[in-house]
Amino acid sequence: MSNTPLAHPFDKLTPDFILDAVEALGFYSDGRILTLNSYENRVYQIGIEEQQPVIAKFYRPERWTQEQILEEHEFTTELAEAELPVVAPLSLHSKTLFEYEGFYYALYPRKGGHAPELDDLDSLFTLGRFIGRIHAVGESRPYQFRPSLTVDSFGQESFEYLMEHAVPREYHLPYRTLAEDILKEVRKQWQAVGEVDYIRTHGDCHIGNILWRDDNPHFVDFDDSRMAPAVQDLWMLLSGERPQKITQLSEIIEGYEEFQTFPMKQLRLIEPLRTLRMFYHSAWLAKRWSDPAFQQAFPWFDSIRYWEEQILDLRSQFAELQEPALELLNV
Repeated sequence: MSNTPLAHPFDKLTPDFILDAVEALGFYSDGRILTLNSYENRVYQIGIEEQQPVIAKFYRPERWTQEQILEEHEFTTELAEAELPVVAPLSLHSKTLFEYEGFYYALYPRKGGHAPELDDLDSLFTLGRFIGRIHAVGESRPYQFRPSLTVDSFGQESFEYLMEHAVPREYHLPYRTLAEDILKEVRKQWQAVGEVDYIRTHGDCHIGNILWRDDNPHFVDFDDSRMAPAVQDLWMLLSGERPQKITQLSEIIEGYEEFQTFPMKQLRLIEPLRTLRMFYHSAWLAKRWSDPAFQQAFPWFDSIRYWEEQILDLRSQFAELQEPALELLNV
């Protein structure tokens, strides 16, 4: 047996390990394993004898606590019980979270579908209706253990981590100067909105986490679910130039308000939230760089060119922050 240390904890997830973990819950695999697209965690489709395949999700060690994972499971289960199209974990013997040799993992039913067509206004209206229903459940009670999306947690802490661990020394001064100016503007705009209501949200509601099936969306991967302003689950669905975004947003909110009143003042948070995500995403890559999967998927991150482009992108985003907030049509 080799004594070579594992490059990363996920290296322990060999086919035999994965199948043993699934079979420990009473499923008998036919040996088929399909690796699904996921970077933060590891997700596999497992063939089951004489049954539909299941999806096995192995959580990244030390990212979430057991309490935080269970809160997400409880939220998605609440949504499923409210007949909302979310993919909730399977409950086995009244449990949804399991542990096998140091890994937390969960099983999910397999659901198919394709990406929604965000240039179709009817699809946007439908998305708005379902997000409104999700938020009606989300506001019923807060998370106790999962974090909140704030300027500090997404912006300031990400910026400080990048300066210490990732930004090349020759770019320290221009990056720091620009980032500090941007974060100052984000705080100013956030405070101008006044008191912001936080609710349980999907947290990462982009096209990759929505499957379109049977003329309806199915929301998957609540792994980044957290307390956040309601608009966090809307702004990532917008694309194109300002007139297009206004049309898209108007359609989404029209559907949303069939079930839930949307806090219109939060429209002023769209560009601040987009800005915070830019910092957070870069810090996410930096924190995961020891994972070989990240080095393969994002080889350009560890380059001077990446930081040159980041500075240009942040300057462009700083200009976007100076523009008037989006408004709805006919308002």
